[in-house]
Amino acid sequence: MKRFIQILVLGFSSWVASACMEMSSAQPTLNINYPAAYVVNGESSTMSIINLNTNEATGLVQLTDNKANGSGMFLAYPHHIYLNPTQNQIAIADPGINLSGGHGAAHTSTAKVLILDATKGQNIKLIELPMMNHNAIYTPDGKEIWTSQMDDDGKVLVYDATTYNLKNTIKVGKEPAEVTFSADGSMAFVANGKDNTISVIHPATKMVTATIAVGKNPVGAWTGGDNRMYVDNEDGQSVSVIDVKTLKVVETVELGFMPAYAAFHAETKELWVTDPNAGKIHWWKQNTNGKFEHENALVTAAGAHAIAFKGTAAYVTNQEAASVSVIDLVQHKKIKDIKVGSKPNGIVLKF
Repeated sequence: MKRFIQILVLGFSSWVASACMEMSSAQPTLNINYPAAYVVNGESSTMSIINLNTNEATGLVQLTDNKANGSGMFLAYPHHIYLNPTQNQIAIADPGINLSGGHGAAHTSTAKVLILDATKGQNIKLIELPMMNHNAIYTPDGKEIWTSQMDDDGKVLVYDATTYNLKNTIKVGKEPAEVTFSADGSMAFVANGKDNTISVIHPATKMVTATIAVGKNPVGAWTGGDNRMYVDNEDGQSVSVIDVKTLKVVETVELGFMPAYAAFHAETKELWVTDPNAGKIHWWKQNTNGKFEHENALVTAAGAHAIAFKGTAAYVTNQEAASVSVIDLVQHKKIKDIKVGSKPNGIVLKF
């Protein structure tokens, strides 16, 4: 989404005032012992739980900054969400600013990472950060949590996932956004929005092994099941496809719209990309030469954003419609919309 200067208007100020109020009632303890989708609702500072067996919303967690569950201050615009490998803990990035309108020039001087129990929905730990982040992700072995620092002096902070102490600081490009890992866990990828590059980091050595030029304003190098990474270039209106073995861009898919998220489905060999301004999701099919050809698009709802796969179903968060769309990937049609909180952004699935 296009670079912007965040303007504090009265409505936003009023929301901040109400969102920062102390909670007075205790948060109920959940028992999420079923396959579930966890959806971060940025504006309402909540996490919706969807039962993947029934595709119904079954729980709601108020996201606060206090370990005493159900008390403390509401988080200000929590963003992306990841599970650890054993799927018993969740990490949520809290950049402290509304990123639904763009990933550019507005920054906050502080941010947070919230760690939650994935079964009970209760707070475990809050990590305070010196600068705005975009996501917080566990390493493939589950021993560390990595999070970006979105300023010109770009960094990735590495925390111990048991003690939550800072272990390493890795220098990357300007305004790094999403941090991701390849499907085989061999490399980490950091999207440097202001540099139009991807930094590739060896997880063990913490050394940058390559810097790859991509399109304008990359937000994330999203993990594909085909040993490739799919980079959504917001201002470039394209997807750069990176081969993990060669660390080269092997294809650039021109979109004709500003992407919000890109996801490759290995079984159907299709690339799915959300179009938030049109409220659609598009798909491309690989031809016999392995190149992507645009097939079609379908309507999800306003502000289509993140994508998560379960078998041949896709779950798409719709930021402006406060819903999650369920898509049948084989029939290429929407099955239903599930109502969630305000401005849903990140989504992760537990099986």
